[in-house]
Amino acid sequence: MGRAERLGEACDLERIEEGGQMAGADPEAVSARAKQRQIDEMGTLGSGNHYLEVQRVSAIFDAALAQQFGLETDDVVVMIHCGSRGLGHQIGTEFLKRMAVTAAEHGIVLADRELACVPIRCELGQRYLRAMRAAINCALANRQILTHLVRRVFAAVLPQAALPLLYDVSHNTCKVEQHGARTLYVHRKGATRAFGPGHPQLPAALRSAGQPVLIGGSMGTRLYSLAGTAESQRRAFSSACHGAGRAMSRHQASRTWRGREVIEALAARGILVRSPSMRGVAEEAPEAYKDVAEVVDAADAAGLARTVAGVEPLICIKGYGDARLCR
Repeated sequence: MGRAERLGEACDLERIEEGGQMAGADPEAVSARAKQRQIDEMGTLGSGNHYLEVQRVSAIFDAALAQQFGLETDDVVVMIHCGSRGLGHQIGTEFLKRMAVTAAEHGIVLADRELACVPIRCELGQRYLRAMRAAINCALANRQILTHLVRRVFAAVLPQAALPLLYDVSHNTCKVEQHGARTLYVHRKGATRAFGPGHPQLPAALRSAGQPVLIGGSMGTRLYSLAGTAESQRRAFSSACHGAGRAMSRHQASRTWRGREVIEALAARGILVRSPSMRGVAEEAPEAYKDVAEVVDAADAAGLARTVAGVEPLICIKGYGDARLCR
């Protein structure tokens, strides 16, 4: 961005993963192409299933945990789902190609090029880890910028409104974590960290409750706040799902629905959708996703996370692949 913008609030840092800055990041491990893709994208949502939603807390399932999270029935909350934009995607694409070529040198036979990998302690593995951590930091910064912009909009319309941060955590990452006596590299794809009560990396205000686990559904369905559990560490290395998951591909969804039809159907239910891409809306049609209630019930029953509250969408803002159209 070229200069210090003084965005965000200092008190947010306690409720952001890694205190808002992932250690071990190395900008020199990131290619010029990846940096170029990112340079105009800070403060933008991006395309796909990323969103910014204004929501209403419609159900409380655990009153004690909801109180610790600061959630009450009929509260209006905002949920932001986005990442490092083109930077992380470009980093992944580039290193995937290099690892696919290099794997054989380490005696690794790949069943699929999408599973390309190398030993973490080799030079390429370490370089990827440093580059990925740089992408995590960009994602954390991007969400903080969006949070600042949302607060500014709310302050202009509702000066008395307060928007404290509940929690900010990255997904689609590899993290070094201690699980029992073992130090592990934990990969989470389509998953989120879910530390249980008492974990030392949780902020003091949330340590007795467990880490907030935010599970999105779709533009037309309930979303959920859950809390991590001690059981999750034993069963899934302190992990839980971070969304309902797709029931059909984006291509199939865009062939099944028209974006304008989806927007009109949701408007009839009191849900406003704003997006620069009608195709993007069709790809994210609510029916293209699994039943989020069933997914949440399964996570709760498995002990991966404890259901705290449910929220209903009021306004859903979708981004676009081209950052210039998101401003």
